Amino acid sequence: MNVEITLVGAEFVQRFSATRRGARLARRLAVHQLDGWGVPYGSELSEDAAVIVSELAANAVLHGHVQGRDFELRLVPLADTLRIEVSDARGERGPEQRGLRPGAESGYGLHLVEALATSWGVTDRAVGKTVWAELPIGHH
Repeated sequence: MNVEITLVGAEFVQRFSATRRGARLARRLAVHQLDGWGVPYGSELSEDAAVIVSELAANAVLHGHVQGRDFELRLVPLADTLRIEVSDARGERGPEQRGLRPGAESGYGLHLVEALATSWGVTDRAVGKTVWAELPIGHH
């Protein structure tokens, strides 16, 4: 199914408490926002984005948590790509892109991100880091 996001240039930005509840809410609001942009609930793009948001938000809560700090979700529709960004306050502790091993205790969720996304990475911020992933819009 070809999906066309109608609000290219728009973006969704929201902060969430760095808790499991915050991570669940991030996923829920992400698919709601995508639906508002023309990506139907249950479509492949919506489901793939939900998995990526879930994994990145869970990592922000489990590994990027700093007491009293939230994490931020940003969805940015570009011409043919949906960019998903999750930022947290812990810059010194980022995901390992090298050495991801199937079956390892940590990094399993990043295997899912790597399998679904066309690209992903980590960008430093003034405070903390942003882990991002990109999905193709037109191929879902």
